[in-house]
Amino acid sequence: MKNDYKVGSKVIMKKGHPCGTNLWLILRTGVDIKLQCINCGRIIMLERIEFNKKIKKVLEE
Repeated sequence: MKNDYKVGSKVIMKKGHPCGTNLWLILRTGVDIKLQCINCGRIIMLERIEFNKKIKKVLEE
């Protein structure tokens, strides 16, 4: 998978969030990736290496 993540892209993660969805919005990229849950609005930050392991699919925007 290419690392072509852009701010505003929606991504599907392998594991679901406790609120019941696995759809996230990318808020910031760099060494860390800042994500916001589409369902509940929770914001998390993941290191890029960890993010690359946990991502399933990038949805085209």
